[in-house]
Amino acid sequence: MGNTAVKHPVRDQHDARIAVLETTRAVASSGLSPGRSGNVSARFGDGMIITPSGMLASETGSDDMVFVSAEGKSEKSARKPSSEWRFHLAAYHARPDCNGVVHTHSMNATALACAHKPIPAFHYMVAAAGGTDIPLIPYATFGTGELAAMVAAGLAHRNALLMANHGQIAIGATLTAALELAAEVEVLAEQYIKVLGLGPANLLSAAEMAEALAKFKSYGQSAQNS
Repeated sequence: MGNTAVKHPVRDQHDARIAVLETTRAVASSGLSPGRSGNVSARFGDGMIITPSGMLASETGSDDMVFVSAEGKSEKSARKPSSEWRFHLAAYHARPDCNGVVHTHSMNATALACAHKPIPAFHYMVAAAGGTDIPLIPYATFGTGELAAMVAAGLAHRNALLMANHGQIAIGATLTAALELAAEVEVLAEQYIKVLGLGPANLLSAAEMAEALAKFKSYGQSAQNS
C-alpha cells in the first residue's frame, strides 16, 4: 500500500500544517480511511496541529488545520478541530517521543476491532508496533475523555492499537513513521483475517518475538552500523 507524507522538516506552524495536510491526503488516497472518517495530527509547540472536524481531505487546505493547545484550547476564529482531539492530545502527553498521530477506520483493522480481536504474534512484523501484539482497547464513545484515557494507557507500551468497534491508531517519531505504521497495521490485519479463515493461527513464541523486537532496534538505514 503506497503512501507519501511530508518530505520536509517541520520548522514552524506553516510546515506543521502542510505536514498534517499532506498526511491526511495520503491517508485518503491510500484508502486507509473512507469518506470523512479518521484524523491526523502533529505535535507543535505545547500542543498540536490537527485536522478539522468532518471535512473531506479534498476539501481542506493548510489553513483549515487547527492548533490545539496542551490545555485543549483552540482559537475561536479557527475551524472546529477533529472530534478526536482529546485522544490525540492524550497520546502526546503519554508519549513525549511521539510527534505524529494517525487514526483511521481502515477496513481490516476495523473489522478485527469490531470483532474484539487483537492482533497476536502470528507474524514477526507485529513487532513493528513495538511489542508482541497489537492490543485492543475497550469501546468508549468517540470524542470523550474516557476514550482518550484508554488510548493514552494503551499507547504507553505500544505504537499502535485497535480500538473496539471503532478503528486503529498509530503513532511515530514523525508523521511519516505514524502513517507507515498505520499502513502496516492494516496489512497485518488483512493477513491475520485470512489466516483465521484457514484455522487457528500458529503464534510465535515469546522468545521469538523478543528476538524480532531486538532486531527491529537496529533495522533500517537510520540505525548505526555495528
